[in-house]
Amino acid sequence: MVNSLIASLAEGLDRGCDRRHFLRSGAAALALPAMEALSGPDPAPDGPRNFVAIGTYLGWHQNAFYPKQTGGGYEMPATLMPIAGFRDDFTIFSGLDHRAPNGHGAWSNFLCGKAPKSHSLDQVIADAIGAQSRFPSIQLTAGVGESNTKGGNAISFTRQGVALPMIQRPSVFYKQLFVSKADRARSEYLLKSGRSVLDLVWEDAKRLQGALPARDRDKLDEYFESLRGVEKRMGRQLETIHDPIPDPGYTLPNYDPITPNLQIEAEAIMYDLMALALETGSTRVMSFFLHGLGQVFSFDGKALGSGYHGLSHHGNDPAMIRDLVTIETAHIHCLAGFLQQLKAKKNPAGKSLLEDTIVLLGTGMGDASRHSNANLPTLVAGGGYKHGRHISVDRSKPDAPLLGDLYISLMQRLGLEADQFSNASRNMNELFG
Repeated sequence: MVNSLIASLAEGLDRGCDRRHFLRSGAAALALPAMEALSGPDPAPDGPRNFVAIGTYLGWHQNAFYPKQTGGGYEMPATLMPIAGFRDDFTIFSGLDHRAPNGHGAWSNFLCGKAPKSHSLDQVIADAIGAQSRFPSIQLTAGVGESNTKGGNAISFTRQGVALPMIQRPSVFYKQLFVSKADRARSEYLLKSGRSVLDLVWEDAKRLQGALPARDRDKLDEYFESLRGVEKRMGRQLETIHDPIPDPGYTLPNYDPITPNLQIEAEAIMYDLMALALETGSTRVMSFFLHGLGQVFSFDGKALGSGYHGLSHHGNDPAMIRDLVTIETAHIHCLAGFLQQLKAKKNPAGKSLLEDTIVLLGTGMGDASRHSNANLPTLVAGGGYKHGRHISVDRSKPDAPLLGDLYISLMQRLGLEADQFSNASRNMNELFG
């Protein structure tokens, strides 16, 4: 019961401790837009402020993702053609991985490093900068299917290795960002009720602790730390529960495209909302899990020859690879819309949100057809980097950088004092800056 309570609370409205600026007159309140004069101190004023990680469960077909040439001036690969117009806004990496185990079960190495289901990159970043926004972090998914939302697949994990729940419905994400007065009253009631339950759990656990052997006490200490994290998030939510919420100026479709075969439609809406979340300063850290099951996609009125998962296990069949690349290109088409919005929107200092945001696109599956988690296709966009290149790493060399070294560079760019991630202990600043 306690675990389900924690999971439902974690999926609730995570609010940062810094309130949005607003004007009050009697009972009325008017939210102000983000303005430079009203912004709090920025620990890294010249660097990006936001981080977004996007991962596909079934990987990316390497031959259609990696350019044949290295450096600048490469020929745009087939899968990335929808973002060809953003060539100077992203960098492609090949040859990077975490030296993690193979197989779907180790997919979460994408953000977790060599040990799947350990403290994920997005949560390491959220632990450092998440409290500066209403939502310390947001976890999203598309393509998973309503009956599979409680499966073992996840993208984000806490320091204790707990998988964080993901929002699947665009309407739920929208309501969390732009909650109504009625919804806020209900949320306040649930949060206060939840806190009273947590108080009882604390009392019972403390009474139990003294009677346990050392190993069990250590386990209970880990549980305490998890409870403290939930309690802290709930405190931030209650602190800002009545603050005015900005008007998004965005109308949702009248349905939620949550069935797996409508994954591409769901992605497009989620990206719209993700751009709004960054524009309104609602969060600074997001992860987006693009699942892949047996769904059969249709493009231009014609169904593909097999389901998504089956196509990823193509066995080098040309027809299956063609259909797989069609799906992956559709994913990138949705990403192109997101990058376009970030490039057009400005932060209070007049910098584009794309420059103010590191967008990491990748996977924990290097080649789904062989169940290999080596050589993970990776792309980094935005963040103020000098882009426009394909950086190829020879992973056979003893001193070859790991994907975690790139992650260290990303964290440092965001102002974190990071010198280690999983089995990586360097950075890639000399190659990528």
